[in-house]
Amino acid sequence: MSLPAKPLPDRKIGHSERPLSVVNPTGAGPFLLVCEHASNHIPAIFGNLGLDEDALASHIAWDIGAGALAEALGRRLDAPLIRSEISRLVYDCNRPLDAPDAIVETSDHRFIPGNAGLDDARRRQRKAIAYTPFCSAISETARSFNARFGRDWALVTIHSFTPVYDGKHREVEIGILHDRDTRLADAMLASIDHAERFITRRNEPYAPVDGVTHTVQVHGLANGVANAMIEVRNDLLEDPESIAFIADLLADWLRTAMQSLRERTAEEASG
Repeated sequence: MSLPAKPLPDRKIGHSERPLSVVNPTGAGPFLLVCEHASNHIPAIFGNLGLDEDALASHIAWDIGAGALAEALGRRLDAPLIRSEISRLVYDCNRPLDAPDAIVETSDHRFIPGNAGLDDARRRQRKAIAYTPFCSAISETARSFNARFGRDWALVTIHSFTPVYDGKHREVEIGILHDRDTRLADAMLASIDHAERFITRRNEPYAPVDGVTHTVQVHGLANGVANAMIEVRNDLLEDPESIAFIADLLADWLRTAMQSLRERTAEEASG
């Protein structure tokens, strides 16, 4: 059953017009966290895209609970977090401009009036407002990580997904996604005690073929660092206690996986 169409307290419609925020910018941990769909905010110039508040509070406008989860995870890992503060309905910051779903006209059978028939100039405007500053902030932080850690750091993107999509129930509860570089995902999945209560799977409910790995391609693969995308079903993120529990779990998986990768690198260097 899907969560009620109600925004979480930390990001309500109508907050400031900033395109992104950087949380814990001086974090000393070896993880750079990114949350592309943290906010449901529509800048005033777009007039809520013709949608009512119920639509803007639903999963079509943002990843419900993902921003709060990313912040909780960042505290546990002492990791900087870069989060978009503009709804993916304006521009999906996990897509390049030429992707058909960078600016959707329909999402989960819901028509988006303000996105219908956009010409190239208006699509570029959306990109300049939402994506370009967000992408630049990740690139700048990645450069500082390269200077500090070399290639001994990891990019991790945090998402949530709705339990029911297109009328179909999703059994998976936590997805560990990857593109061509499988190192971090492999190590995370190897570290998981599958007797734990959560159904955790590789490349579900999405996979690279769905076009969801843009951020890890541009900022993870391109930097030659370990990377992964984490998807959590949003009915596991209904309240602060649930979010804290999932953050503890993911932090443990990520620390264990990173240690495993370092040990493997050391063995290869000595062998």
